[in-house]
Amino acid sequence: MPHIKVQMWPGKSQQQKQQLADALSQCLQDVLGSSEASVSVAIEDIQPDDWGSVVYEPEIEGKPELLFKQPGYSKPV
Repeated sequence: MPHIKVQMWPGKSQQQKQQLADALSQCLQDVLGSSEASVSVAIEDIQPDDWGSVVYEPEIEGKPELLFKQPGYSKPV
């Protein structure tokens, strides 16, 4: 604990994903004082056509009280 789950459109390389995971892990260590061993990071590619039903509706629209950073876009059509 803690665990971070990143959902994003496909197209990023494995190297980019690893760099992101490493940076997020380091951020948790720096900001929260978490140990490196306690941090886990998952990255899930979501197809653009599925973004609304898989991410936006349930995670952004459906749980606004959990969102600390709002997206700069409206609900995908």
